[in-house]
Formats: sequence, structure tokens, C-alpha cells
Amino acid sequence: MESEMRNLTISNPSLSLSFDKNAFMQDNFDVDQFVAECRRRVPLETLREDLDVYFKSLKSAMVELINKDYADFVNLSSNLVGMDKAINNLSVPLGQLREEVLTVRNSMDEATQIVEKKMDARSEIRNRKATLQRLQNIIQSVDKMEKILQIQTSTDGMEHIGHSDLTGQLIERVASEFNQLQFYVTQSKGLPLVESIRPRIAVITTTLQMNLERSFEEGLETGNLEVLRQCLRTYATIDKTKDAEMLFRSLIVKPYMDGIISEQYIENNPQGLQGMYNKILEFIPKHCQHIRKVTSPIHSGSSQDIVRGYDFLVNAVWPELVSIIEANTPSIFAPGNPDVFHQKYMLSMEFVSSFETHCGSQASVKRLRAHPSYATYMSKWSLPVYFQIRFQEIAGAFETCLLSPFNIVQEESPFHMAVCHTLWQCLLKCWADQIYIPALCHRFWKLTLQILSRCSIWIKDVVQKDLSHESKHRDDESPAGPPVTLSQLVCLIADLDTLVSKLPELSKDVIQPKLMALNCKDFTVIEEALNEAKDTLVEGIPPINKYIISEIKTASVIHFKAVHDIPRLYRRTNREVPNKSSHYVDNVVRPLRLFLEDSGGKLSKQRREDWLISILTHLAKEYFSVTSDVLDSVRKMEESLKKLKMRKVTSVSNLSANGMSDDDKIRLQLALDVRRFAEVMDELGIESSQVPDYEPLSTLVKSAATHSTD
Repeated sequence: MESEMRNLTISNPSLSLSFDKNAFMQDNFDVDQFVAECRRRVPLETLREDLDVYFKSLKSAMVELINKDYADFVNLSSNLVGMDKAINNLSVPLGQLREEVLTVRNSMDEATQIVEKKMDARSEIRNRKATLQRLQNIIQSVDKMEKILQIQTSTDGMEHIGHSDLTGQLIERVASEFNQLQFYVTQSKGLPLVESIRPRIAVITTTLQMNLERSFEEGLETGNLEVLRQCLRTYATIDKTKDAEMLFRSLIVKPYMDGIISEQYIENNPQGLQGMYNKILEFIPKHCQHIRKVTSPIHSGSSQDIVRGYDFLVNAVWPELVSIIEANTPSIFAPGNPDVFHQKYMLSMEFVSSFETHCGSQASVKRLRAHPSYATYMSKWSLPVYFQIRFQEIAGAFETCLLSPFNIVQEESPFHMAVCHTLWQCLLKCWADQIYIPALCHRFWKLTLQILSRCSIWIKDVVQKDLSHESKHRDDESPAGPPVTLSQLVCLIADLDTLVSKLPELSKDVIQPKLMALNCKDFTVIEEALNEAKDTLVEGIPPINKYIISEIKTASVIHFKAVHDIPRLYRRTNREVPNKSSHYVDNVVRPLRLFLEDSGGKLSKQRREDWLISILTHLAKEYFSVTSDVLDSVRKMEESLKKLKMRKVTSVSNLSANGMSDDDKIRLQLALDVRRFAEVMDELGIESSQVPDYEPLSTLVKSAATHSTD
């Protein structure tokens, strides 16, 4: 019926309404919300009309539905006549059936409970039987082992250990029986019989261990591999491998190490600590030969005879020697003297590496490095303290040098100034074999970058405090050090060029081999960090270059004032025609010549050429400006004379004996001076074509001379 009602709402598709007809069929239909939503779209009057139309449509659909199923509606009441009697007739047999089902169910529950009780009783009997059987096995095993071990029970109930020695086969038999006994005892834990028999088991355990120890010691003394093999197999059978290793440690390792590891032995041995370590390593082939043949497949001819589960070097030899080293020779770990500490540490690490080679397998080496005594031994070396001492030594030396950084290096060195020389020495010290420790590689690398960064900061300070314009106008009250000279700055630039060129060499020849020893194969990050530090150093070079060039240019440009005196020398003086350049040209380049004589040899060829081109470009530009001003003044003078129509008077007063006017002499003198300027550049090793601003200067004087000729 509900589906039919839903169909009624869409039975007339041609009906156009302002709302969705399916909204009325929703479970959460709300009248207020429906009206509010429709009101946003249409007025209330339109909504009322649409609802009225839809109501009539539903009413007509309802009538059609009733007419369609009219017969069913009429017969609905007649079909239900007598239904209550039929239901009453069924209730009685259904009640009887329910009672019968409940009875059967109760019977089944009772039977199930009886069966479960019987099963629990049988399980209890089975468990007790198994417990009884285990107790019988325990008693039989104890009696059997006491008989084999010849343990006698006195009248007072005390056990007495027999004194007869057992053969290897009997010991293995007892061990197998003992292992089974331990299993039975574990399964029967807490039973009174087991607790009462424990003293006898303890005596058996003591007797078995005494026989095993006696057999193990005999095998070690005689070198009988079969006895050792049976003995170690027996220890493994009773799960006492650690006891065997501890026995070897106390019987063999400790007496030997006590006689070697001591401060007195180190002092008396010509090789010192190295001699002690060599003597310790001799213990392995001499005293561990037989035990390794039995337990190591590498040292045994056949892997079938190997007793597995033992590692005497890791579990017996190494812990004992570490314990004795800590107790008898604590001075080797003292970091007070860094040179001595470095020597002892490197010898000790070589000893550890040699000891690892005797382990024979990677698995054994991993067990050694995972052993608590290994971590204890490594933690005894105060590497952070050692690095702190080295840090103060290296970084302190560089900071001390920065107090007087511009001192000249007296010894033979690729550097001129103390700052870069000390910096390079500090970098080499970080990776020197006498200082560097592989375990501190990351710290020495960080120190390398810190030293380079500190130098970069110092260079920036020099630029800001000594070379900047503001530094020249500081208050008189502020303390100032000695001024930085051009010669010192040139040495600094030369040293920085040398340092930047040597950093890749340091990385390739010094740092990378040490990193490769630590299995580091990707040097991309290292190179990027070093290049970044190098770029930071280079950032300070352009300001210093600019300052040096500015100082030389300032000293040279002053002499261009003499160009303005040339018209005064030739106007109305009746001087001879000029045939050589003026002295001011040589005066202009004299500061540059003096600079090159004093500091040019310290610069690289490329740096020297770059500076010369830059300085000469500035001078040519200034020369062009001054010459242009002079030529403009000469031209204006000529034009003014023409306007005053004094040509005849001027020709008489301005022409010399050879017919050249004073203005032409001025232009000729300027041309000779510019030509001399080009010759001076050639003398300095710079072609005029390399100076961009020279060509306009040359063109200017040539065009002026041509104009005068015309």
C-alpha cells in the first residue's frame, strides 16, 4: 500500500508544482521547514493553490485505487470469520508440544552433566597417573644417577659424594639422565615428594659438576680433543654452557691475564702498552687452540665434530681481560694529556680490531660488540673530554691569531698573513693522524666548518669596521686599532685565493680517505658543505677589491688636474710645438706602479690582471671626462674669438713660427698624452683593447686633432 501511495505522488507527470512531491514521504518531514523553503521561491498564495491542486490530485488517485481493489476491500471482513476459533484449536497442541520439548531438554542436560563429571574424573585420574609416573621416573633417575656417581646414603640420611672418577661416556649418560630428571622435576614442581628429594638432586648436581670440571680441566691440560668434546657436549646437554665458559675464564684466562695486565708490565716492557696488547693476543693461539678446534668450524678439520653453542673468546676471554684492564691499568683511560690519550686510544682500537679478527666469523664479531663488557670498555674512553681539549687547543690558537691577524708569516708557508696560515694549520690539525680519532669524525668535521665560518665572520668585520665609509667617521672616544694597509689587504686577498684553491685538495686528499675508512662513499653532502663555506669566504673578497681599487684610483686621479693646465701652458706663450707627452701621465700611473712593485708579486696572474684592468678602466673614464672638459673649453674659446671678429689679431698672436695655432698645440699635446697613456698600459702588460673606456678617449683626441687640421 505504501508503495502504491508513493506511486500516486508521481502518477500525474504533467502536474507542475512549486515544491517536490516526494518531500511529503520523507520520515523527517517538517511542516515549518517545508513552508519556509517554499516561501523563498514562491508567494504563500501560490503555495496554497499548488497544495490545493496536489490535494485534489491525491484524492482522485485514492478513489481510483479503491475502485481498482473494491472487491478486496468488501471481502476483507468476511475472510476473517472463524479465525479466532482456529487459533484456539491450535493453542492446546502447541502447549503440549512445548512441555514435551522442555522435558527432553532437561533430560539431555542431566545426561550431559553426568558425562562431564565422568570425563573430569577420568582426566583427574589420568593426570594423577601421569604425576605418579613422573614421580616414579624421578625416583628411578635419582637412584640410577646416585649409583653411577657412587653417592652413598648414610644412616642419618645424609648424602656422601663418591670419589671415583667417571669416564666421558658415563658423564654423558649421567648428563642425559640429569636433563630428563630436570624436566620431570619442572613438571612436578610443588609436590611434597619432589621437595623432599631436592637435597639428593642437589648432591647429584654438585657431583656431576665436579666430575665435569675435573674432566674439562683434564682435557685442557692434556689437549685431549675427545675429552673436551664430550665434556662440552655434556655441558650443552644439561644447559650449562655458561658454566663451561666461566670455568675456562677462571682456570685459564684469569691467571694468564693477571700476570700481564698491570702498570708495572707496561712500564717494564720496551714497547709499553703495545707490548702488553701483543702479549694478550698471544694468549689466543697458545691457550685457546684446543678449545677452538672443538667449538669453531674454521679451526676444525670436520664440521661434524663441532660442539656448537659456545663462544669462549666472546664470553670468557674478552670479559675477563676487560675486567682486569679496568682494575689494574685505569691510567690508560685518562684524557688529561691529549697526545698520550690519542696514542693509547689508537693502540687500544687496533688491539680490539686484532681481537675481532681472531673471532673467526661475523656472527662472533656481532656477539662481541653486543656484549655488555664491550660497551663498558668503549665507555671508559672519555672521547668528549678529549675532543673538548683539542677544540680549545685548535680553536683557541685561531682566536689568538685573530688578535694580530695581519702579522707576516716568518716560516716557509704558502700564505703571507698569520690569519690564513694559522687557519690552514688548524684545518690540517683537525685531520692529522696524531689528533684525529675516527669515532669523533663528525665533531672534527663540524670544527672544520666552524673554523672556516669564524674566518668568514672576521673578514666581514674587517670590511665593516676598517674599510667601510662609516668606520672613517667614528667617534674619537671609540678605541681603534692600527689602520689596515693596502699591502696587508693585498696579502689577505692573495691568501684567500690560495686557501680557496687548497680546500678541494684538503677534501680529496685528507678528509675523504678518512671518511672512506668509515664506509662513507657518498661525499655529495661533504662537498656541498665545503663549497658553501668556500663561498662564504669568497663573499668578503669583492668589498676588499673595491676598497683597494678605490684607494689606488684616488691616489692617481689627483694628477689629472694637470690636464687643465695645458691650455695655460700654450695660450699666448709662443711655446714650441709639443713633441713628447706631459709628465702628469707618468705621475698618474706612479701609484699603480708603486703598488705593483710592493704587492704585485703576491697576487696571482689573473687577480693582478683583473685589478689592472679595473683600475685603468676607472682612470681612462676619468681621463676622458677631464680631456673632454678641456677640449670643450678650447672649442668655446675659438667660437668666442670668431664672434668678436678678431681673426686677424688672433692669427697674428696665436700663430707660431711654423703656422700652428695655440689651440692646435693644446690638441696635439692632449693626443701625445693619450698615446703615452696607451704606452704605459702596454708597459703594465695590459693591451688598450682590454680597457673598454680607452677607445672613446682615443677617439676623442683623434677627432679633435682632425677637426683642428680641417
